[in-house]
Amino acid sequence: MSISVFRKLHTGPAPLMLPNAWDAGTARLIESLGAKAIATTSAGLAWSHGYPDGNALPNDQLIAAARDIARCIRVPLSIDIEAGYSDDARAVARLAVGILDVGAVGINIEDGANSPDLLCRKIEAIRESAARSGLDLFINARTDVYLRRLASKDAAVDEVIGRAARYRTAGCDGLFAPGLSDGGAMARIAAAIKPLPLNIMALPDLPSIESLQQFGVRRVSAGSAIAQAALGCTSRLAAGFLAGITSEMFGAELAYGAVNELLAKSAPD
Repeated sequence: MSISVFRKLHTGPAPLMLPNAWDAGTARLIESLGAKAIATTSAGLAWSHGYPDGNALPNDQLIAAARDIARCIRVPLSIDIEAGYSDDARAVARLAVGILDVGAVGINIEDGANSPDLLCRKIEAIRESAARSGLDLFINARTDVYLRRLASKDAAVDEVIGRAARYRTAGCDGLFAPGLSDGGAMARIAAAIKPLPLNIMALPDLPSIESLQQFGVRRVSAGSAIAQAALGCTSRLAAGFLAGITSEMFGAELAYGAVNELLAKSAPD
C-alpha cells in the first residue's frame, strides 16, 4: 500500500483510529472490521513471541512478523520498533530499512527515558538510510514525557512541544504522546506542532472521539490495551478450563469457519 495513502489518513478531519495488532491473524481480523491502516503494539508483538516488552525482541523476529502481517493485509502497515532495539543509530536505521523492505510504510520509534538527542540521531539515520535505498516512510516519533511523568502541567506541554520541534527537524512525520489525556493540553500541543499530526493513546479517561477531533488530534492508538484484554480473556478461560469449567469458552467465540475463510482470503495466490 502506498505511503501517500498512509500520509493522507493523517490529514483528517476525523482521527485515524488504530486498534493495534500483534500478529498477522489479528492484523487481518482488524483490517476486515474496517481499519484503514494497521499498526502494531510492540508489547503485544513481543509477548506473542515469548519476550517481554522493552527492546528485548530480536530484530529478525520483528522483521519476520512485519513480513507476515504485510502478506495478509492490503492497507498501510506501521511497525512499532520501540526505541529501535539499539543505541547505535546506524543499527536502528538498518532495522527500519529491513522493515520497509518487507512491506511496511511506517514506523513508530520512542525516546523513552533517553535524551531527545539520541532519538534525533536515530531519526536522522533512518531518514538518510531510507533515502539512499530509494524508500520513503512515515516516522512517528513517540515522546514519553507524559507516560513517564517527566514533567507536569504547563512544563509537560512545553517539553512535548520542544521535543516535537527537534524531532521534526530530524525528519519525523508525526508525534505520539502516550499518557496525554487532558483536552486543553492536547489542543495546545496540536496547534504548536503543526503540521505534524498529534497521535494519542487510548486511556480510560480519554475524551470522546468528537472532542479529540476538536482538540486537533489526528491519530488514536489502542496501544497494548486490546492485546492485554485478549490475554486477560485467555487467562480467565484457561483457568476455568483447568478447573473443569468448559462451557465458558463457547458462545462468544468467532466461528472456526469464519476465521479460516478470513485468513484464506489473505493467503497469496
